[in-house]
Amino acid sequence: MDRMGMTDEKARASAWFGELRDRIVAAFEGLENGPAAGADGIAPGRFAFRETRRSAPDGGDAGGGLMATLKGGRVFEKMGVGVSTVHGILGPEAQKAMAARGVPGVAEDPRFWASGISLVAHPRNPHVPAVHLNTRMFWTPGAWWFGGGTDLNPAIEYDEDTAAFHQVLRAHLDPHGAEEYPRQKAWADEYFFVPHRGRARGVGGIFLDDQCSGDWERDFAMIQDIGRAFLPSWLPIAERRVAQPWTEADKDRQLIHRGLYAEFNLVYDRGTKFGLASGHDAEAVLMSLPPLAKWV
Repeated sequence: MDRMGMTDEKARASAWFGELRDRIVAAFEGLENGPAAGADGIAPGRFAFRETRRSAPDGGDAGGGLMATLKGGRVFEKMGVGVSTVHGILGPEAQKAMAARGVPGVAEDPRFWASGISLVAHPRNPHVPAVHLNTRMFWTPGAWWFGGGTDLNPAIEYDEDTAAFHQVLRAHLDPHGAEEYPRQKAWADEYFFVPHRGRARGVGGIFLDDQCSGDWERDFAMIQDIGRAFLPSWLPIAERRVAQPWTEADKDRQLIHRGLYAEFNLVYDRGTKFGLASGHDAEAVLMSLPPLAKWV
């Protein structure tokens, strides 16, 4: 395998993230316009994602992405899913951060290529949990790796929803080794913890980074299954809760929980930090933030 190029591998990874994005957009539009998609004060209608193509920060042939957003819907108060494939030169801060993580050669040759999908959904109904998904492939001349994961962020927790979510994740990871789900769950519990609040931002999920076993096909197969797990892990929960009545007190709990979510993304999230430090479009980087939040 040519580590300096990996042209075929890059193309396959980028194509997969685009395919996954299309599946998710279709499923979410179906939920948004389904018969159970009731919301007070919002008339039924055909809601669709708004798509925006974005260029890489330095323009030229450095790549770009496609951002699909849905705001003000009956199910989704705000939802965004983006795919991107970009390449260029790592800035000094990104070089330093990657070198500290043990990525070889970034100081000597700071070229990079990255492709991935990133999704955050903030439902209107407080009983429907917010959810996040991110998977990506990153390449430098000295290394390649996969990363990402998914986690559930309910404002009002239901044990059965948490159990169902994790059961699907385990089922998709078990074929890759009995150790994978426990390893990635523990990593998610650590990563999605908010130190200044002394609590997790949600009920966990799975997470990994710098995944490079030396077998690209094996790692790519696992990152695909993480993506495939997303819809069956979250969609049945949303379908079960979407028409559940809520009160103003329920909405208040949701807005306060969104404040916690925003704090994590702005202070600790690795992807947010990298995106802003590397000069990417701030609107795209901050797509994950909720439309409304509250602090007490």
